[in-house]
Amino acid sequence: MLMIGTWVGLTFMPVQRAHSRAYLAVVLGRPPRLLEVWRHFFAFANFLMLKLRAGRGAPVRCALEPENAAAFDALVGSAKPALFGTFHFGGSDLLGYLLGERGRRVSIIRLRVGNSDDTRLLGQRFDDKVSFLWINDPANLLFDLKAAIEAGDSLALKCDRLEFSAKTEPFRFLGADRLFPFTIYHLAVLFDRPVVFCTAVPEGAKDEMRVFASPVFTPDPAAGRAANLGAARAHFQAVLVQLETLVRQHPLLWFNFLPLNPATPFVAP
Repeated sequence: MLMIGTWVGLTFMPVQRAHSRAYLAVVLGRPPRLLEVWRHFFAFANFLMLKLRAGRGAPVRCALEPENAAAFDALVGSAKPALFGTFHFGGSDLLGYLLGERGRRVSIIRLRVGNSDDTRLLGQRFDDKVSFLWINDPANLLFDLKAAIEAGDSLALKCDRLEFSAKTEPFRFLGADRLFPFTIYHLAVLFDRPVVFCTAVPEGAKDEMRVFASPVFTPDPAAGRAANLGAARAHFQAVLVQLETLVRQHPLLWFNFLPLNPATPFVAP
C-alpha cells in the first residue's frame, strides 16, 4: 500500500517531483531515472511511517558512531543547555525528540502546518521534556528563543532550509558554494552556548538508526565576536563535509523536496 501511495504522490506532486529530479541530477552526476525519483519519494514515506510509529510509543534504537561520541555524550550528560543542529536528512528529524529520553529539556524549532500528525504524536510522547517554538511568526521568534534559553532549555533546529533564516552564508556543499542558514552560531555566540550537529541514517533492523555527531563547537568569551564567528564558519564547513559524505553514500535520504541550496560566488567574510 505504501508503494502504491508513493506512485500516487509522485503523480500528483509535480513541483516536488521536479525538485527531486534536479537534486538527484546534482548528486548522481546524471539525469535520474523515473524509478530513482520514485525511490526518493518512497524513502521519505518510509521515514514518515517511522515517525508515526515513534509517536505511538515504538522504541527507536540509536547507535552513536564512535567518532566524536565521547564529547557528545559528555555534553548531553552535562547540565549546560546547548544548541543541537541537524538537517532534513535520513532519520535526523527524530533526534531532537529523542534527546528527551536522555533527560534533556528541549525546545524544538518547527514550522506549524495543518497536517503534522507526526509532530503532534511525538509531542505527546515526550510531553514532559519537549516543547515547540513555531517559526510561522518570525516577529515573536527571537523573544521565544530568548525565553527558552533563559529557562535553561536546549534548542534543536534544522540548518539547511533558507525560508526563515535571518543569517545565511555560503559554504562548500555538493560541488558549489551554497547558501546555508548560519543563525545557530550567532545564537551560540550571543548566549554562550555550545553547538553540536547530529545526523541519523536508518540502518539494520526496523526502527534502528546510526547517529553521526560532529565535534562540539564552544564559543570562547575572551576571543571576541569576530574570532568566534570565524571559528564557527570552520566548524560548520566541517559539518557539511561530513553531511556531504553521507548524502553521497545515501542520496535518497536528502528529504528536501525544495530547490537545492542556491549556489553563490564565494566572498570571504
